[in-house]
Amino acid sequence: MTGAIVHRGPDGAGRHDAVTSDGAWRVALGHRRLAIIDLAGGVQPMADAEGRAVLTFNGEIYNFQELRAELEGMGYRFRTDSDTEVLLAAFLAWGPDCVGRLRGMFAFAVWDSVRDRLFLARDRFGKKPLYLWEDGNGGLAFGSEIKALLAHPSIPPRLDRASVRDYLIYRYVPGPHTLFAGIRKLAPASWALWEKGRLTEVGYWAAPDAGDQPLRTPPADPVGEFTAALDDCVAVRMVSDVPFGAFLSGGLDSSSVVALMSRHSALPVNTFSVGYAEAGYSELRYARLVSERFRTRHHELVIRAEDVIADLPVLTAFRDAPVGEPADVPIFRLSREARRTVKMVLTGEGSDELLGGYPKHWVEPWAALYQRLVPHAIHQRVVQPLAMNLPYGFRRTKTVANCFGLRDPRERFPRWFGALSPADVQALCALDAPNREADPRPFRVGKHQGALRRILAFDQISWLPDNLLERGDRMTMAASIEARMPFMDEALAMLLARLPDHFRVRRITSKWLLRRAMAGTLPVEVLERPKVGFRVPINEWFRGRLRGWLYDLLLGPESLTRDWYRREALGRLIDEHVGGRQNHEKALWMLVTLELFQRCYRLT
Repeated sequence: MTGAIVHRGPDGAGRHDAVTSDGAWRVALGHRRLAIIDLAGGVQPMADAEGRAVLTFNGEIYNFQELRAELEGMGYRFRTDSDTEVLLAAFLAWGPDCVGRLRGMFAFAVWDSVRDRLFLARDRFGKKPLYLWEDGNGGLAFGSEIKALLAHPSIPPRLDRASVRDYLIYRYVPGPHTLFAGIRKLAPASWALWEKGRLTEVGYWAAPDAGDQPLRTPPADPVGEFTAALDDCVAVRMVSDVPFGAFLSGGLDSSSVVALMSRHSALPVNTFSVGYAEAGYSELRYARLVSERFRTRHHELVIRAEDVIADLPVLTAFRDAPVGEPADVPIFRLSREARRTVKMVLTGEGSDELLGGYPKHWVEPWAALYQRLVPHAIHQRVVQPLAMNLPYGFRRTKTVANCFGLRDPRERFPRWFGALSPADVQALCALDAPNREADPRPFRVGKHQGALRRILAFDQISWLPDNLLERGDRMTMAASIEARMPFMDEALAMLLARLPDHFRVRRITSKWLLRRAMAGTLPVEVLERPKVGFRVPINEWFRGRLRGWLYDLLLGPESLTRDWYRREALGRLIDEHVGGRQNHEKALWMLVTLELFQRCYRLT
């Protein structure tokens, strides 16, 4: 099983075997190591001095030095300088409550030989993955990636058909499910306890925007308080015993991270950027402005359509899922390039979901007013058809019309970034894929929360861990490089949740607080740029250079999924996009990557 994930830990391997005290259960812990902290001392699995507990751990604990000092005051003595040993001591001192004290990204397992039980835990936002499989007889297998579980002889690769439907709607499979029947994710901010064949799962934290956080009177200097907090988030993530750098897109988020890193680094920061031959998609010009401002050691990479075709089968195997985001390709290529120079990078991931960075964050609050003023029948018969007949370039207007027509947040929230609506999937999909009730957690918020908080809570509980963070983990670890995300910090999230909404979104200005914090620091061109995102010119490629490839994959004789769809509906979807009548790039990308996924795994 550990051999299946060598890319996650090329620096070493370890294994620990045990049996329960009654001899009824065999226990095996394995580890692959990517050495970042205490290169010599952090070998795993790691046991305490008395041999009572054994730990295998993926991630980083950023406050391990503070925890170490506290534990030393309690009498603990440490043999290494690693955060791994501090985590093990924290578990021995505080048991399951230790997770509430951890600041970091982590997924870990501890075998407690005294109590004959296994403890598993995952970080608050789900930055590090943890998959589970139960055999129905009390047996349990777990791993950082699904491929590790598939290496177990008792785990068959079977398709979860309900997850196919979810994937086409969300563009990812919402947790706890996966496309593999019987394999699920441990939820972010959860721990689990296996004892005598029974597994219990407990949540220990909730995204602040999902609860009724009391709004406080803004501090005298809210911008200064936020800036200091973000600066600390960056500084603690720069603790490393190996060379590190940053991904720099030229957008506000990554540029802010690079600016703050430069304050704490005596040497030029290594920065890495990706661009495209298509000028409308390339952000290299903005990345160069930031690099010049902060005198970074800058590296650039240009991606072509041919690179996508070459990489997708490989990346499907790394993800154990369809490559739901075209941005997976540039992130992987960037990670591979960065690995030549550094072993760890900081990124701007998570800023949009905490600070309200997408257009949907200022549009969503208008949905309720629209639905009160426009009867549903009028929307369906007049507004929706008019919007769909707008020219090809009005993609965002069409998205707003589609979303405003969905009155149930469980349908509308996924639709802002989704590929297809539930009705679209019903019309397209011929596969017998049962409907599955949506997990209520991303939609369950405090009764006093407004529209902005509700959609941010959905982003933080579903969109981030099951899509963006999963993508970031797999694509960086595929190149054996670690990514750290300063915006994904629980203290920063708590600070923002206690401030009124206008500190995040003001009219159509997104991330207001971050823009003010970086004013005078970042180039004006970067500060005033509209949100672009990690865009890839799939739209143009599907109508041009990848057109034949698209038809062959989905309708050709070798397609494994074409019978999953109604042929007429599938052909119409492709023809409308290629003909420039509608922009179906998201939906077609979903279908293409699902076909490549099935070719890779051939799930029964």
